[in-house]
Amino acid sequence: MKGIVFTEFLDMVEASYGLEVVDSIIENCELPSGGAYTAVGTYNFNEMVSLLSQLSNVTGASQQDLLYSFGHYLFGGLVQAHPDVVTNYKSPIGLLNCIEDHIHVHVRKLYPDAELPEFKIISKTENTMEMIYSSSRGLYALAHGLIVKTFEYFHKAVNVDYKLLNENGTEVRFNITQKG
Repeated sequence: MKGIVFTEFLDMVEASYGLEVVDSIIENCELPSGGAYTAVGTYNFNEMVSLLSQLSNVTGASQQDLLYSFGHYLFGGLVQAHPDVVTNYKSPIGLLNCIEDHIHVHVRKLYPDAELPEFKIISKTENTMEMIYSSSRGLYALAHGLIVKTFEYFHKAVNVDYKLLNENGTEVRFNITQKG
């Protein structure tokens, strides 16, 4: 998993819960990296699982709720790091429609070894979209947070419904409806 995901996660934890919680979750995990991450590094996905689990234990929030919040937070960090990726789009549906054909192509140029989820567009209108999220990591709640924040970025209201297509969340159908 790319280091930017880890650095943004720890930034979110600090912003939401304080530096003491960051220190606590790192200290209570047996992390091969020791909890020292760089945005351009690559780290074992299991380190994120450990950090997320510890944060859930400390805060009492579910891992899915924490991943959703992180997706919401991560969007801002990604836009700040790569503003050119989103400025080419005039609508949130337009941006989401181009995840595979533009955004992930851009990400792969920057991080050739990145393991990215797949988003298959099933249907799309001006105000609706149905897509299938697929990833062996099952981070659909993170994707959900990113989707909602995409609409907020464009100052649009949205309703996002999803259905797990398998019990481990590695395939999820998202139904997205822009309001107003």
